[in-house]
Amino acid sequence: MASETSSVRSPLIMRVNYTFAALLIGTIAYFIYWGLGYTNHHSPLLFIIATLFGAFMAFNIGGNDVANSFGTSVGAGTLTIPQALGIAAVFEVSGAVIAGGEVTKTIRHGIIDLGAMHLTPSQCINVMLAALLAAAIWLLIASKKGLPVSTTHSLIGGLIGGGLCLGYLVTGNSNAFDLIQWNKMGEIGLSWVISPVLGGALSFILFSLIKRHVLDYNDRMNTALKEIKQEKKAYKEKHKVWFEQLSETEKITISSAIARDAENYSDPDYSVDELESDYYKGLADIESRKNSIDAFKALHNWVPLISASGGMMITAMLLFKGLTNLHLGLSVVTNFLLIIMIGALIWMATFIYAKTLKRKDLSKSTFLMFSWMQVFTAAGFAFSHGANDISNAVGPFAAIMDIIRTGNTGMDTTALIPAPVMITFGVALIVGLWFIGKEVIQTVGTNLAKMHPASGFTAELSSATIVMLATLMGLPVSSTHILVGAVLGIGLVNHNANWKLMKPIALAWIITLPSAALLSVLIFLGLNSFF
Repeated sequence: MASETSSVRSPLIMRVNYTFAALLIGTIAYFIYWGLGYTNHHSPLLFIIATLFGAFMAFNIGGNDVANSFGTSVGAGTLTIPQALGIAAVFEVSGAVIAGGEVTKTIRHGIIDLGAMHLTPSQCINVMLAALLAAAIWLLIASKKGLPVSTTHSLIGGLIGGGLCLGYLVTGNSNAFDLIQWNKMGEIGLSWVISPVLGGALSFILFSLIKRHVLDYNDRMNTALKEIKQEKKAYKEKHKVWFEQLSETEKITISSAIARDAENYSDPDYSVDELESDYYKGLADIESRKNSIDAFKALHNWVPLISASGGMMITAMLLFKGLTNLHLGLSVVTNFLLIIMIGALIWMATFIYAKTLKRKDLSKSTFLMFSWMQVFTAAGFAFSHGANDISNAVGPFAAIMDIIRTGNTGMDTTALIPAPVMITFGVALIVGLWFIGKEVIQTVGTNLAKMHPASGFTAELSSATIVMLATLMGLPVSSTHILVGAVLGIGLVNHNANWKLMKPIALAWIITLPSAALLSVLIFLGLNSFF
């Protein structure tokens, strides 16, 4: 049976693969056609190479960074991979196009200042091309190994490697090292420690509270209800045995009393004092104890509060991070009022919905609520990710396109990335998530620690909270490292954290920047010999 299912699914998967491949090729082909006109047909070969390198980079962002972001949702069983693809397609690309148009200063000259040297356009382009391809190759290697690494750190490593190599060729001495802003490098090193520790600590605290006040409470109530159900069943069996031992006269007398009690018992407004038989008095006592158990207390009290808090935090992350590039001009007071209003609306909606689940299975109802919350959190996190990290990664391509179009090496930090760039790279990102994202999803969603909707929601909420707070406080953090730390925090609470797997992940974090830098040096030397 399993082999038959596999044989049916295999052609379907192949058709999906061909569809995604055709979509990517078609999108890139159209973008090249559009881009040649946008760049006034200057250096068409360089533009085509840059497009391929940039799309390859976006492809690998999808396979690692986006896969990492959706790993908890898929691992918890809240979303399937096709559903994660759909959410990523809508919210990642929307975040990139709507709110991710600005090329960040970090990529333009925040790590290595190429403007300090008198460079030709081709030299600048070669550095950016080397950075793109080096980062993409490193991400591909990490993705195939199932290791979640930082896209930004990969790209920065590529820029440093190509920039240093160019600086040495131009100056001919070690002054090229002065081009690097070493304080930024120190912040990156600090983020290796800060990010997972903060993510893990907050996740540990939040999930401990949720486990104690919701999950463990539900388990206790379920156990109590099962015990009462078993007691009721045993009571009926005992009465049946006792009844069979009575004489015929006693059976008639007791049966008459039981029949009258049965009629009274079915009345919702009956009183225990109206009951005649010991049998129904015992049933009434068992039923009274069952009704005294407030099984849905956590679902009605705690879950709406947790849901509202999560909604407020995601809203805050969008206002203070995801939508900052739109320059909405909202005051701090306005932002906080919006956050409170949305939190109140989510609390009311969640509370009302929770009330409708009164007669349903307690555990299933609770996980259903957390599943909805996790989808909302994943969507908000995806939008913020698209507005920041994706545009951050395609910054080198935008710089290349501007240089080709204008012939000027000056880098305008306020320049907007054209929407076709974000759309094309967004498609490449989704295709990359489909083709090479499964290993990273498996690592984050299953292998590091077992996930369910409540723990998956906690990991995503903790990550979003730390990203938002770090943005406001100016702390150097990596969203990838934060989420991995948050998953480990869940594992600590559940005593199932896979520390053995964390060793290669931590090593990959440490060698990401130097590995990308070394690859970039080799690629730059190759490009410099041709262009």
